[in-house]
Amino acid sequence: MNTLTNKNINIEELAENHTATSIETPLRPDAFDLTNEEKIERVKKSFSDIMETLGLDLTDDSLRGTPNRVAKLFVNEFFAGLNPKTKPKATVFDNKFKYNQMLVEKNIRVVSNCEHHFLPIIGKAHVAYISTGSVIGLSKINRIVEYYAKRPQVQERLTRQILNDLKAALNTEDVAVVVDAKHQCVTIRGIKDEESSTVTMEYSGKFLNEDVRKEFLGYVNMEL
Repeated sequence: MNTLTNKNINIEELAENHTATSIETPLRPDAFDLTNEEKIERVKKSFSDIMETLGLDLTDDSLRGTPNRVAKLFVNEFFAGLNPKTKPKATVFDNKFKYNQMLVEKNIRVVSNCEHHFLPIIGKAHVAYISTGSVIGLSKINRIVEYYAKRPQVQERLTRQILNDLKAALNTEDVAVVVDAKHQCVTIRGIKDEESSTVTMEYSGKFLNEDVRKEFLGYVNMEL
């Protein structure tokens, strides 16, 4: 991952390169002072202003409810992962079967939004870990991926956040995460390349070993 140290970096260039500046999602200290209902009202007003600025007639039957629908979509769905209260409980269990091989959960659906253009990121995540004493319910892996995807994101950050959360939950360094996704800010604007996808990966512990990493990638049918 690149570490950005140049404070004079051009913000537009940063956005066009889809670059993250921190593993933590950038949030203000007062991010949770408002209730969801209060946030919905504010987003509703702001989106009404955007629509009116674009020249749309909000008295039209088709458009009248759009600001409210968008506000609820943003707060309750698309960006629900910003609120730590929605974080899934990563219940783990003792590895009573003494299973000490790789466990792979692949093709986990990823639906997120690019923080630079607020356009969708859609793809798949592949996750693996090797137990050192604990195992996690399979659906919890999917929920962890979903939680971090439900916020304005950069794919590199998303990949690292998933990896770090699983490491903490399982108390192991032996975790791998690969995300393969299409960015609508690439496919429908700018270069408008509909075929390309972006692949990011993070490995720790035993997955830093080339043979273990190749085994994992073989299971998810990727050649990297």
